[in-house]
Amino acid sequence: MSEYEKVCLIRGDGGRAIRGILDRIGDKWTLLVVATLHGQRMRFTELLRRIPGISQRMLTLTLRQLERDGLVGRTVFAEVPPRVEYELTATGRTLVGPAVALAEWAVEHNPEIERSHQAYDSRDH
Repeated sequence: MSEYEKVCLIRGDGGRAIRGILDRIGDKWTLLVVATLHGQRMRFTELLRRIPGISQRMLTLTLRQLERDGLVGRTVFAEVPPRVEYELTATGRTLVGPAVALAEWAVEHNPEIERSHQAYDSRDH
């Protein structure tokens, strides 16, 4: 039995909690937002500018979910106009190491995965 299977059995939820969290952090934008916020506080417009291809709506939804999950903190400053800054929480900062490791793995193994795709796609199925 793998370690993953043991964890699922211990929790007694068939892996739902693990899948739920992995679904959230493995979406299209979450890890990019986390990586961009690593080591700094940023305003919404700066995040929007620094994450290529993300829309205002998707950035808003992603930040809300990260805040709900306790991975991002949101600070509102009582100024005119109001200023809002986002930063990783202590828990959010613990995600950076695994995220970077996964990104490095993806870069390292991308050529062989692409070769595998080509070989698979060229076969009769």
